[in-house]
Amino acid sequence: MLTRILVAINVIAYVWEKLTGALATNGALEAHGALVGGDVLAGQWWRIFTSAFLHGSEIHILFNMIALWQVGTFVEMIYGTPRYAFMYFFAALGSGLAVTYFTPNDVTIGASGAIFGLFGALGVAALRMGERGREILKQTIGIIVINLVIGFALPNISNAGHIGGLVFGTLAGLVLFRLPRPAPVAPLYAQRIDPRRDAGVVTIEHPPLDEPHA
Repeated sequence: MLTRILVAINVIAYVWEKLTGALATNGALEAHGALVGGDVLAGQWWRIFTSAFLHGSEIHILFNMIALWQVGTFVEMIYGTPRYAFMYFFAALGSGLAVTYFTPNDVTIGASGAIFGLFGALGVAALRMGERGREILKQTIGIIVINLVIGFALPNISNAGHIGGLVFGTLAGLVLFRLPRPAPVAPLYAQRIDPRRDAGVVTIEHPPLDEPHA
């Protein structure tokens, strides 16, 4: 549910950017809430979060929202909505702080830092699931590595933001992940055929009516 809300907010914010001319110049983006490290250090801390809902083009928001929908839905299902919400904004915080201190002069926007954090949290969950999570862990690590390589190979990508979000999201996952309690195993009531009576008729043995439900 929260993943859908986050996607909707990002899309609405992008439409607002288009309608108000935010994409015309870096100055316009800054005026609309983009992250600039100097501004944050001057006290405009809110830019860390507003910038995470701004995007620079249709391709930018499209790929970020596809990634958010895919990994966010899965992470929300594993961790639950309250912990998922904390991880998302904690990863956005880590991403913003990394940009502020390592690339303070860059004008930075996008949800990818928070999304990297979700991948980190997913990796933690997969690791702690043991054998069940091995395939998920392999895929998650592969996606992270590929995106980091792309980030360093192409211009205008905030590697500091990606790595900061990844680190904070992973830390949040380490703290918040709890292995789900195993579901109680109900007794198996097998099909029984009584050839001495009602030959060929299959009956089902049911649990006693007073047995507590799991």
